[in-house]
Amino acid sequence: MDPPARGRKLRLRRAAADKEKEENMAITEPITPARAPHHGAQETGARPPVLEATDAGIRRITLDAPATLNLLTLEMMGAIEAALGRAGADPDVRVVVIAATGKAFCAGHDLKGMAARRTDPDGGRAAFTETFDRCSQMMLAIVDCPRPVIAEVHAVAAAAGCQMVAACDMAVAADTARFGTTGVSFGLFCSTPAVPLSRVVERKAALEMLFTGDLVDAARAREIGLVNKVVPAAELTAATTALAARIARQSPLVLALGKRGFYEQAGMSLREAYHHASAVMVENLMTADGEEGIAAFIEKRPPEWTGR
Repeated sequence: MDPPARGRKLRLRRAAADKEKEENMAITEPITPARAPHHGAQETGARPPVLEATDAGIRRITLDAPATLNLLTLEMMGAIEAALGRAGADPDVRVVVIAATGKAFCAGHDLKGMAARRTDPDGGRAAFTETFDRCSQMMLAIVDCPRPVIAEVHAVAAAAGCQMVAACDMAVAADTARFGTTGVSFGLFCSTPAVPLSRVVERKAALEMLFTGDLVDAARAREIGLVNKVVPAAELTAATTALAARIARQSPLVLALGKRGFYEQAGMSLREAYHHASAVMVENLMTADGEEGIAAFIEKRPPEWTGR
């Protein structure tokens, strides 16, 4: 290679490295919200942090606080949990998709807001406890929702944002998405994100993310089992919708039984899990949809689900 060409190649490499460093710093540094986080009921006339829409049985719950990179304030977490509750109770909803607007899927918790609570009489302990209790409650609402929940990740999911992706039943990512448990980089180990992460990602890969705080790209997230699919950014919504539509064709009752049984047996010993799963299978067979599904298979026709 001639010296001028070698020099151009070196400059391009340096520019790419500098750009990646700047992007990482934008996510791993504490974020200053464009508006103060609201820790109570939503003010009248305020922009809701979450949008909800339903089409063909697919409920889209969209985090819509782009100015704060969709930080998980108490207001945001309460809104997500409430939206999941409504989706689970709506008989017309078959599948839930959690998406987001803006430059990030979710950048985690509001660290500057949390730091401000250090001046509380208890040093912030009560506020911190409320934040993480609410966060755990919201993550469990994803698991407890009787509908399959799919994360649609278009950009960075950091710290508790990565936790939310791991907590979802499935995830589809754009090739532009990145994931990280970044808290360790600023002195806050991602202990709560480690809970779902350790259950969906093999141990050494999970610990590498937790110990380094590094962001991994979508291809690596797919490789370690954090996401199901990686698609070009322009195809993300279509790919997620196609997966959701495929699932929405199944019996909602059978999906609810199956999801509940899956998470229940996951925490059991092998012997207990088989005993429990057998009982779930019997419960499934005793439903009208269980009977209809087998009849449709035998008669070689599409099933007609009633949700009973």
